[in-house]
Amino acid sequence: MDLREYTRQYAVQDNRLAALSYFGTFAVYFASLALAIVYVEKWYVMVPAGVVFGFSAVRLYVLQHDCGHHSLFETRQQNEWAGHGLSPFTFAPFEVMKQNHNLHHAGIGNLDHRETGEIHTMTLREWNAADWKTRLFYRLYRNPFILVPAGALFTYFIRYRWPKNTMRFGAKGVLLHNVSIVVFLGLLYLVSGTTGILVWLVFSFLGGMLGVFLVYLQHNFEDTYWDRRPDLDPQLAALQGSSALDFGWWFDNAVACITLHDIHHFNARIPSYRLRACHYNLPPEFTPRRIKFPEAVAALNLKLWDEETNRLVPFPGKISGSQVIQNG
Repeated sequence: MDLREYTRQYAVQDNRLAALSYFGTFAVYFASLALAIVYVEKWYVMVPAGVVFGFSAVRLYVLQHDCGHHSLFETRQQNEWAGHGLSPFTFAPFEVMKQNHNLHHAGIGNLDHRETGEIHTMTLREWNAADWKTRLFYRLYRNPFILVPAGALFTYFIRYRWPKNTMRFGAKGVLLHNVSIVVFLGLLYLVSGTTGILVWLVFSFLGGMLGVFLVYLQHNFEDTYWDRRPDLDPQLAALQGSSALDFGWWFDNAVACITLHDIHHFNARIPSYRLRACHYNLPPEFTPRRIKFPEAVAALNLKLWDEETNRLVPFPGKISGSQVIQNG
């Protein structure tokens, strides 16, 4: 069976499922936030509620990502309105982020257009030719204890206030988006005071770190795919260059199946509520390699793309992610 033909049967939008996903996630988002604020002095209630809130924040971000592909609801206008409605809660201005993400899809796996990716990757050749300052900066940048927390803080709370390509894709929309965030936080302060703002901030930061971790894993694993034109194969870039994470049914649904990134890159019109069925019903000849949690953590050790072996590798002298798994 042709894979594109197979995936088309799942690229069907259903407003009932979309509304359930959209408004249901909002309900969990506000209910868990309220619970964490009300029971802030009871950590055994506040912490679990806050974790649920963090996951729901990630899920809202993924639904906005679906809206950007016009794959969540049935019509273009419905997706546009829904995407803008999510913006104050995802901290991502819809129009600019939609356009930037489309550039990412167009440049997937292309070593000559790495600027379209969320996380920069140097090649081993570039590393060997780099001066000590470039190497130091890149080491710090790719350190997971810096990349994940600092990346979440910088990306969601600072960078998205004025994302790249803002002047190209809509400065007015970004300014209005930032005003909407101020309004939302102002209302939250009026209702719950400083406590509400602090609880929201702490668990939004937790959600941001989860988001950065997932974004890293989407394209940074040992046998991912990079190449240069004219040898670049778009199908391999989509399927092999994007990960399929196997963290279980509950995790997949908690993050709206953004874990199944390979099929998404192959056909971005598949809505998140059909992505898991599409992935796990693949014909045997297309069954992908799925990355489990230990391998995902080990992948944080991989830093450089080796064009000779076509592998993502650690810094010279380090043990590779696969060796960590095997030796463990």
